[in-house]
Amino acid sequence: MKEKILIVEDEKDIAKMLDYNLKKEGFRTISCYEGEDALDLASREHPDLIILDLMLPGIDGLEVCKTLKKESKSSGIPIIMLTAKAQEADKVVGLELGADDYVTKPFSPRELLARVKAVLRRMKEREKLPEILKIGDLSIDFSKILVSVKNKPVELTCKEFELLTTLLKAKGRVLSRDYLLDTIWGFDHALEIQTRTVDVHIRTLRRKLKGEAARIITVKNYGYRFEADKD
Repeated sequence: MKEKILIVEDEKDIAKMLDYNLKKEGFRTISCYEGEDALDLASREHPDLIILDLMLPGIDGLEVCKTLKKESKSSGIPIIMLTAKAQEADKVVGLELGADDYVTKPFSPRELLARVKAVLRRMKEREKLPEILKIGDLSIDFSKILVSVKNKPVELTCKEFELLTTLLKAKGRVLSRDYLLDTIWGFDHALEIQTRTVDVHIRTLRRKLKGEAARIITVKNYGYRFEADKD
């Protein structure tokens, strides 16, 4: 059965267009027009992905994203933010809150579908990893999307967890910033803002991993690698 997608968009013409094109591709859809309803549906329906407009009446999209990423039941749901705003600041805030992709209006249905499929594909690839992986004091439970250091839970956003997973899968190989942008965000990485986004996520991930942060090695002017056997 195809994945279930929650559409949160207050412009009803756009919501209908998204609903039509996603169903045409075989996806199951549910829709709402306000942030409060989005939180309720995400909790009750357990969608596989959320398309979330930034400018919503009542609770805005950024607050919805922040709330979803804090709740254990919804933190692992990928989110594609959809908005008319093109300012870099909005992109950074959305991505740092854990959004998986960012599409600016106006957009083509074909572009949006490509982004949806790319995000879902990355989620499936993550599922191929072993259920639980232990490296030093670091423990990662991939089935529950849980991370702990010295048996103490570490709260990661969906994007931070995916970044850690991608570095682990590389098995010590150096991954460029461009590769990380392509693999995790699926963005056209021409914008400098997106390169900075990778660095911001790495910095936050290191801070949260505390004593195990030294395993994430910076390769100057290129990217990062994860050192599993540094001890």
